Amino acid sequence: MIEAQVIPTPAGPLALLARGGVIVAAGFTADPTEMFERLTPALQAEGLTQVDDLGKPAQAVRDYLAGDLAALDTIPVEQPGTDTRQRLHTALRDVPAGVTVSYAELAERAGLPRTAARAAGSACSQNLIAPFVPCHRVLPSTGGFGGYYYGTPVKEWLLAHESGQGRTS
Repeated sequence: MIEAQVIPTPAGPLALLARGGVIVAAGFTADPTEMFERLTPALQAEGLTQVDDLGKPAQAVRDYLAGDLAALDTIPVEQPGTDTRQRLHTALRDVPAGVTVSYAELAERAGLPRTAARAAGSACSQNLIAPFVPCHRVLPSTGGFGGYYYGTPVKEWLLAHESGQGRTS
């Protein structure tokens, strides 16, 4: 059974979906079914239930919001994808809070050619586990914030929070 919890954050409600303590989806929505519907059919077949407290994953979010910017890094995550996508998601998790990279830099960190920037962009757009897999830390090399599945204001808040400029409430 997939367990879900919604946690209020300054950037909006954050739905967490976990299976056996491993985050399988997370995103800025008040409706966990929005995230559940993005899971593979095999995971969807397990069903979804809302719980009051997911334990360590929920505490990691609270710690992150309180200023422990590495707290999300301690939580195991699992999402589907090709070997290339998995390498990119792993490289994303290695980008520390307060640091941003371009899509080409992300590709390079994943051991892919800098020309794989398009693959990096695709991996970010298909990421099911924000902000645990921190695609908000990837910015276009041309400047600006670029896109973000949950909207630019959420991306801006996350980056400001991680740089110490975010509001805490």
